[in-house]
Amino acid sequence: MPADPASRPDLAALRREYGDRGLAEADAGPDPWGLWQRWFGEVAAAGVHEPNAMVLATTDPDGSPSARMVLLKGVTPAGPDDGFTFFTNTGSRKGTALRAEPRCALLFPWHPLERQVRVEGEAHALGTEEVAAYFASRPRGAQLGAWASPQSQVVEGRAELDRRYRAAEERFDGVQVPVPPGWGGYRVRPASFEFWQGRSGRMHDRLRYARSSAGWELTRLAP
Repeated sequence: MPADPASRPDLAALRREYGDRGLAEADAGPDPWGLWQRWFGEVAAAGVHEPNAMVLATTDPDGSPSARMVLLKGVTPAGPDDGFTFFTNTGSRKGTALRAEPRCALLFPWHPLERQVRVEGEAHALGTEEVAAYFASRPRGAQLGAWASPQSQVVEGRAELDRRYRAAEERFDGVQVPVPPGWGGYRVRPASFEFWQGRSGRMHDRLRYARSSAGWELTRLAP
């Protein structure tokens, strides 16, 4: 039976007043990486569940947008290869999308601290050595799962996935699990950061860093 309309939440009335923690240009500093690392440390210290969870938004070859949660597995905060690293099946929907259009966006949704960080940039495939080093550090169950799951492909049901996992267990019984073909990683090199801090009256602080030939340019956006 459909839910009683009277029991449905009034979405328009769901609102929360944000605090006055604030984010000033003087506190942000000239480098977005320093601010990102400071915020990430504060989020992790606050006990936020999976602070390294981030939304990855991509564009399919046909132009359709797509977004999903992935886990940040590495940060390179300086140099020509600065960026955010994650790993996945490169034949998945996101892998296919990034192969056709490497420009993408990340979002860190740190709601308990009334913060979010938006990143726009370009994804670059990682080399085989870096991929192999990370894959070797994964729990064995996750390694087997990478072999068992044809990520983003249609399967007949849960039973098929269970069969595929058992087959991977048998195939690699007693031996080290190698990196599967088509499994890899990406580093998203930022072209811009936006740091968002909630404020009362919806007068939020939004500071944007844009990469330029001279370094990073800092501007404030209206909330």
